[in-house]
Amino acid sequence: MPYNVLLVDDHKLIRDGIRSLIERSTDFCVVGEAENGIDAVQLTKKIRPDVVLMDIGLPGMNGIDATLEVLRHCPATKVVVLSMYDDEHSVMAAIRCGARAFLLKKASSGDLLDALRTVAHGGSYLSSQVSDHLLTRIQKGDLDENRKPGPLEGLSPRELQVLRLIAAGKTSKEIASLLDLGLQTIRTYRKTLMRKIGVSNIAGLTQFALSSGLNTWTQPERT
Repeated sequence: MPYNVLLVDDHKLIRDGIRSLIERSTDFCVVGEAENGIDAVQLTKKIRPDVVLMDIGLPGMNGIDATLEVLRHCPATKVVVLSMYDDEHSVMAAIRCGARAFLLKKASSGDLLDALRTVAHGGSYLSSQVSDHLLTRIQKGDLDENRKPGPLEGLSPRELQVLRLIAAGKTSKEIASLLDLGLQTIRTYRKTLMRKIGVSNIAGLTQFALSSGLNTWTQPERT
């Protein structure tokens, strides 16, 4: 039986191209498509695909946050993250969220199928460009393991989610509803964020989030 794949990308042309490539293989079958992170999470919960091929730069809920939610609801699903960029922050964020593979969009069709097969069979995959880039940085000493992480680096994926929503002006009640969490849980996240970042109120959290470029959450319109 072929493995079921959900495609997530906000560009239909890209989804069509990937679908055509995947369906030429007997190993996989595309069972759904989504163009934003929230729809990706909802579809994953509904159809329970074996693999989600997730674009990182999605409108609304981005691919990192969507990956976190997908795996929270469907831990057996494997996620392969696609990105235009091989920067350290994107790669590490994807891995920390539980993605099993990180692939650049400029990768070959063979690399994409190799990544899907590897992940479907329980393995992990980094595209050669990404692994070469990280290896070079390690060899040059750019990735200092003893370096104290900055405030953003010290936050978990869930804490980053909550911080983005705070920056977007959402109340604790609204955040709890959007993330399907309890109100007290969100209040606990807020206190933890204040402690980690070193501020004493929501205004400080908001200012920090905006200065760090985390004001990226928008609720996609439903059709």
